Amino acid sequence: MEDLFENLRNQLSLEEWPNVYFFKFIVPNDSEKLALVSALFDEAVEMTMHPSKTGKYISVSAKEMMMDVDSIIQKYQEAAKIKGVISL
Repeated sequence: MEDLFENLRNQLSLEEWPNVYFFKFIVPNDSEKLALVSALFDEAVEMTMHPSKTGKYISVSAKEMMMDVDSIIQKYQEAAKIKGVISL
């Protein structure tokens, strides 16, 4: 898992910060898990949710102004703690 974050850190370090970052997660269709993912972001963040064809999963997308690469990595690490959530 750390290799994945290190690769992401290397890619993101090529960008200029602060900048708007687009997060995307696949979340099991479970209200508790959706609430946990939503809680990763401020209320002012532009967030969209779309159910999968079967309704088993919800695609959650969020655009947020991020100050640096470490803050992005931190959100992904928090999301990784939520069972069943896939970060894209």
